[in-house]
Amino acid sequence: MIFDSHAHYDDKAFDEDREQLLGSFPEKGIGYVVNAGASFDSNERGLELTKEYPFLYAAVGIHPEHAHTLDNASLEWLRSRFSNPKAVAVGEIGLDYYWDEPARDIQKEAFSRQMALAKEIGRPVIIHSRDAAKDTLDMMREEYGKDSPAVIHCFSYAKETARQFLDLGYMIGIGGVVTFKNARKVKETVEYVPMDRLLLETDCPYLAPDPHRGTRNSSLNLPLVAAQIAALKGISEEEVTETTFRNAKRFYGID
Repeated sequence: MIFDSHAHYDDKAFDEDREQLLGSFPEKGIGYVVNAGASFDSNERGLELTKEYPFLYAAVGIHPEHAHTLDNASLEWLRSRFSNPKAVAVGEIGLDYYWDEPARDIQKEAFSRQMALAKEIGRPVIIHSRDAAKDTLDMMREEYGKDSPAVIHCFSYAKETARQFLDLGYMIGIGGVVTFKNARKVKETVEYVPMDRLLLETDCPYLAPDPHRGTRNSSLNLPLVAAQIAALKGISEEEVTETTFRNAKRFYGID
């Protein structure tokens, strides 16, 4: 079985066939999926989906793109959603300096407050970090702490940066990018990171692996990611899927 540790099935890209697609997962070897929130609307849609599919869980959080929407009242709204036992993580949260919108200080404030929430309620965090490695590391080191549960989702930095996250006890999320021909840094990172610190993810509908690059992604493409990791590690695809399955269940606290 495969565990997709990060997906966005609330996205409108799945509106036409969501029920049919998700309904096919158990027979096609997809054991669990965590649907990651980004905005208040997407968090609500993700939680609604968990009611319909026993294998689907939710992460609840505000993406840095929407950091300006997080105030005292909305933070309490987030906290209240964790009364739902299927809300298993705070995420996706973090920093994104690619567009630099909203302003960096606004992103940092939202990131800080959501890390504090995660520590308060005892949930892991799913971290979005784009063009912001130093600030992400500094803030997590100072405010979140070593050996608190975290995954750096869709990891895109160099091996040396991966080492620093690993030294803090965090997990590394790997998806379709590892199959891209020009993804040298990600492939070097996969070779370096121990198997017990890797999670499989899609970030669907985005980042479909080769040979489906540019099309809508889904959890059904994860065998292609597992095959690439297996080739880089010199192990079997079964070992990749079984190990990452155990890793994700442990990380999210799913029995």
